Amino acid sequence: MTRPSSSVLRSKTTPQRRGRDLAVLAALFALMVMGLAGLAAATGWAETWAQIRALSFVQLGVLLGLSLVNYFFRAVRWHLFARTLGLPTKLMQDVRHFLGGFAMTVTPARVGELVRMRWLRRETGWNFERTAPLVLVDRASDLAAMALILGGAIALSTSGIKGALPVTFVALAAAVLVTRPRLLSALVTTFYRSTGWMPRFCVRVRRGAQSLRLFTRTGLLLCAAALGVIGWLAEGYAFHLLLVWMGADIGVWMAIAIFVFSTLAGGLTGAPGGVGGAEAAMIALLSLQGVPLETSLPATLIIRVTTLWFAIAIGLLVFPVAERMSMKVNHA
Repeated sequence: MTRPSSSVLRSKTTPQRRGRDLAVLAALFALMVMGLAGLAAATGWAETWAQIRALSFVQLGVLLGLSLVNYFFRAVRWHLFARTLGLPTKLMQDVRHFLGGFAMTVTPARVGELVRMRWLRRETGWNFERTAPLVLVDRASDLAAMALILGGAIALSTSGIKGALPVTFVALAAAVLVTRPRLLSALVTTFYRSTGWMPRFCVRVRRGAQSLRLFTRTGLLLCAAALGVIGWLAEGYAFHLLLVWMGADIGVWMAIAIFVFSTLAGGLTGAPGGVGGAEAAMIALLSLQGVPLETSLPATLIIRVTTLWFAIAIGLLVFPVAERMSMKVNHA
């Protein structure tokens, strides 16, 4: 009896996997909306709905445009890292991979974004061990940029945020870890010996860590940090504009600090996309600044839709294109 080919198996399982992923996305989005809706019901639907309806399409367009600024600058940074690693990819090719990976943002620990490695393997022939440093250095650059923004915003704002210093320290420590290949390799070894979990993944990370030496140049790190800071500042400023439009101007730096802190705190919870944790932190911090729930609830909902969920929507549009184009190169 002949066994079905791997391509046939892929054709049968891929639609099921995509349907499952879409179901997870829908469930997470529904949970976020239901949680915020429950709070809105407790404070009064009329005020919350009035705040949402008061926003114009132009204002929503501005928020989405600032999110696009974030995605663009981070995609350029991804291209910079790819070229530093020696990958023979072009700018638009790397942008396609980067944006397509957003479709997997809400997978646990965002491991689903490793689909970018699959596309690179098909299109360049580079295996996971050779491209793994891209994921590590890109994540570390995001943490470093957000930590710098959070530290600067707290310093420039009129009041602080409790817990901001530990979160900033953790983010910077994780970023520094990636620029120390020997330390990263030692920690992965210790993790495996202590838990025995994910042996293949640990081996691949240890091998990939050797390539991280390419990303320790000062000029490269400064350029990457600038691109990340510009990108995340754009979304933080969008949150400030949103609050101003809703009549809750708490200051540009405090708004940016709350946005970045909530995003980092949500990620530290381990929840897919930080869903739940980020929203709770954002509402709590806005309340401490005197913003009423009828304003903080719609502000949180709108900024999360125009940042996290807008990115996922773009990823879902780009994902099939990236998958199809990678298969064409792979077959060729």
